[in-house]
Amino acid sequence: MSHLSGVVVAVSVSAALIACAGRAPQPVATVQPQDQYLDCTAIFAEIQSNNNRIQELGREKGWKVAQNVAAGVAGLVVPVLWFGMDWQGAAGTEARAIQDRQSYLAALAAKKGCSGPRHASAR
Repeated sequence: MSHLSGVVVAVSVSAALIACAGRAPQPVATVQPQDQYLDCTAIFAEIQSNNNRIQELGREKGWKVAQNVAAGVAGLVVPVLWFGMDWQGAAGTEARAIQDRQSYLAALAAKKGCSGPRHASAR
């Protein structure tokens, strides 16, 4: 019976580690169908939103690096922990796609003659 419980524990730990291994990247398309309808305000709003998302992805990437280092070192003692490493690099892939989108939006803003984000002036 103890052999069976050991197998159950090993399978459970492996499943939990694989679940933490990372997520599939979901990169944003550089050019999107609604782009032709964007005005300057919408372009700058999306650029700001994308900047915020890039910051979030940077934090996620840093966390994944730390997680991979810990799993790699611990995997020297318990090799099954190597299954918990993130090999997909979703944060990096998504950040590169957003940066490409940002470049496209900047070119679109220039093409439409947008002068820059408008801020409420202090009175």
